[in-house]
Amino acid sequence: MTGGSAATPPQEMERLRRYLEAMVAARGCPVHTAVAFNAAYFGYELDGEGYGKGPFDIDAFPSLTLGDEVPALPVGALVRIRTGADPLYAEILYKEGHHPRVEDADVPAWVSGAPPGARGPEDSPGASHPVRRELLVPDLTAFGPTLQPDEARLKRFRTRGRWLNEDGHVIVDARYASAQEAAFDDMEAFLQHLLTHRRESLLSPHVPVSVAHLVEDGSEEGLRAALVGLLEVVDHALRTGESLRRWGHYVLTRRCIGRALSGDAPLGGSDLRALVCSLERGAAPPTRRRHGVNGSRTVYTAVGPWLRGVEGAGPLLTGMEYAVSVCRANLAVTDFIRRDTNHGLRVKSDTRITLDDDFESGGIWRSHHPGSEEPEPGDPLHAAGRGWRSVVDPPSDATRPPTVVEEEKVAEASLVDLPLRDDAALGRSTDLRIGDSEIRWKIPLRLAHLMEDRLPLRPLVREELLHTGVESFSARLELEHPGGDLDEVEAVQEVTLDLKPESGMLRGVRWPIDFFPGINLHAQWPRGGRVLRLHTVELEVPVEIDGKPVSHDYDASVLLREGAPGTDRDGDSSVGLDTRQLVLRAVRRFGRLTPTGHALLVRTTLARAIYDTRPAPHQILALDRALDELLAEGHLYAATGSIDTNGEPHHPGRPGEPGVALIGYAPRAVEKPRSAPGFGIPPQSTGAEHTVHGFLRRLPPGSEPSDAQRAAYRKHCRRVGKADGWELPRGYTFVEEHSRRR
Repeated sequence: MTGGSAATPPQEMERLRRYLEAMVAARGCPVHTAVAFNAAYFGYELDGEGYGKGPFDIDAFPSLTLGDEVPALPVGALVRIRTGADPLYAEILYKEGHHPRVEDADVPAWVSGAPPGARGPEDSPGASHPVRRELLVPDLTAFGPTLQPDEARLKRFRTRGRWLNEDGHVIVDARYASAQEAAFDDMEAFLQHLLTHRRESLLSPHVPVSVAHLVEDGSEEGLRAALVGLLEVVDHALRTGESLRRWGHYVLTRRCIGRALSGDAPLGGSDLRALVCSLERGAAPPTRRRHGVNGSRTVYTAVGPWLRGVEGAGPLLTGMEYAVSVCRANLAVTDFIRRDTNHGLRVKSDTRITLDDDFESGGIWRSHHPGSEEPEPGDPLHAAGRGWRSVVDPPSDATRPPTVVEEEKVAEASLVDLPLRDDAALGRSTDLRIGDSEIRWKIPLRLAHLMEDRLPLRPLVREELLHTGVESFSARLELEHPGGDLDEVEAVQEVTLDLKPESGMLRGVRWPIDFFPGINLHAQWPRGGRVLRLHTVELEVPVEIDGKPVSHDYDASVLLREGAPGTDRDGDSSVGLDTRQLVLRAVRRFGRLTPTGHALLVRTTLARAIYDTRPAPHQILALDRALDELLAEGHLYAATGSIDTNGEPHHPGRPGEPGVALIGYAPRAVEKPRSAPGFGIPPQSTGAEHTVHGFLRRLPPGSEPSDAQRAAYRKHCRRVGKADGWELPRGYTFVEEHSRRR
């Protein structure tokens, strides 16, 4: 086999092919040619032992730490992941670029095809030791049950975000020894890794057949040539496996692909068709020009971020499932290009779709309109890197496609974050029970409580505590959270009772990481004491609401309002949301709440709930397009109601009131038994520092913002170009932009 596939006897090739097909099916995830070589050469056992009996010194494996700068490693590397205690042993199953400037699916052109180390279009390639941020997907089951971590340990690591990120992946800054090494393709990088870091295992006499015995002269050149031949044989076996499909150097079983495409579950056939449609529509002109025809338009779409934007897709993007989803999505686009386009050109829409970067962010596809006016690019499935070249080496005036200058421009409207009009009515405490020895009540946790580490007290409790004669003192908080993630320091903690007239607040509370706006807290105060007890209640059957797992009793109105896009425990802002998310946010935050738990917004007020002034024509068109998509996909629904003299909508419509078109939102709660994969693992962040944009915050009744905050708000309005309304709304203060660690 060292002579390559042409020199390998057919029966030996067939034997290898059958083993590799069985191995890919057993692992249930994409298998790279390098990983397949490991399996065949080092003896990956299909009974669950994996490499457990392999000839490895596991303590000599390269070491990884989440967020650190480390020497670059190829797919197929065997590694140790530091955890602060016993390390995790894994095989790198998949990797991709994780550029810090990629925030959503629509990526800047220069990112696509950018050389390792480039942080902007102004960076020139060729650094002596380029560093590239990479996402590594480890297979933690590769060494069998003896070294495989249990689910509880993995959940703890992912929740804390210290050793693995929230998805069970490792993000590192990969340092390459040279620009030449950074330019290696996957197989050359793996070959170098075998000859250096893995050399001892490679030449071990304990492997099934050592390559050292297959090289006649024992020279370094002979060893390298033999490995090249073996890798080519493995690659050929994978390419010719009838049960396998291939994306780049990765293969998946046809059954694995077909099983997902057959249904309408998240990332199923309907979502992948939506991905293909978004590539075709992405470069379509956003609006008609007032004079003349539309100019050309090019859009670059990253597959990984696009998949993360699909509602309910979270569990399918964790662990090794992320690699499955990325490869499956790219194969769906590949099939579309081969079947429904002419060399990448979709004649119906005059859009040309080509692969531009097969490594960054799960793959980046280029969409260009009008596609018929640019020359054919060669193989549309070959990563051409045109995005980077178009920015750093743009075409000359003679070759640049003609564009038509728009004679009339309309300034874009800025996003606006208006306060909730029913803020004071949300989340009121209920179920008050007054006994001789204690007072009990129930209160839903609000977003402000999470962000500011506080909880309001019942007025009666505050009044009784004032009998101590002081307005502020320490107390003990005892917190129970059955079935949730609760640290010891959160279970019993020292807090401050603030009894000032404008407050009546418990302050300095450490809320558990999986608490969310709307979770119901059951409070108990033993009268006369300095102890307050809180506990949550598990749902009999957990649910998933719009893709988010909820396993504890909650207030539906608070969750609807404060679980909208752009809202989490670190802030509440529409900055950074795409148009679909802006529409959903507006309906959920400003639609009138109905007794049935829906939100209804008058359709004509949608733009006013998102922008501070009348939006530009292309912004209106984008809103209409996003709304049509959300209605078609069932995330929102259309209704006809009426509007009363106070401007309040009603559904069904009332007799004698004018009719009005409404947009409705209804939470989609799907029962999810606790045994469901991925359920109960709260979405957590990586611990990286991030920016929280400035936002308005409601003040307690009777409170006023400081002069400093009034000035800060005016400065903010001036900076973002707000045309009017530079004074704070009554009852609100302004929280300035700041950094926070998730």
